[in-house]
Amino acid sequence: MTGTLSTEDRRFLLQCAREAIGSRLYRRAPLYPPTPPALEEECGAFVTLTRGGELRGCIGLVTACQALVDAVTSAAVASAFNDPRFPPLTPAEWPDVRIEISVLSVFQPVTDPASITVGVHGVMIRSGYRSGLLLPQVATEQGWDRETFLAHACRKAGLPPDAWRSAPARIEIFTATVFQES
Repeated sequence: MTGTLSTEDRRFLLQCAREAIGSRLYRRAPLYPPTPPALEEECGAFVTLTRGGELRGCIGLVTACQALVDAVTSAAVASAFNDPRFPPLTPAEWPDVRIEISVLSVFQPVTDPASITVGVHGVMIRSGYRSGLLLPQVATEQGWDRETFLAHACRKAGLPPDAWRSAPARIEIFTATVFQES
């Protein structure tokens, strides 16, 4: 995303995410207001759902391959109904679900892991066909230091926890603009 998201843009994206999930849940056509031009820019985004403070789903689009508003709505639906860690969201759960959106920056390769700032940077570990991504807020929420954060990204990729220390593993970092429903 080249610009910053206004309070109105954030509110709009949260409204669209909620509408996308609700319309799928209740089998009706979604009703979206006209999209502000700033949200038509292609950008990667993740949508995280929590219920009672516990993770209920988290899926996103890493690459900037569609308009931000479309990335958010498709990630919202996927988080609610296609996260393999959880059964599909039910109408009984829906009133208690809280939505958080993470709008991703461009990914940058890292040669020195010491340049990763916990709580600021998200990480992507890639090795061969495997990859594991963790959003910047995960390390802070879990109380992890840099090495633990990288080890968990490796595990998420299905790699040994110390794979980040050497080739062929590659580390990329990104930042995220994170906001949630109040």
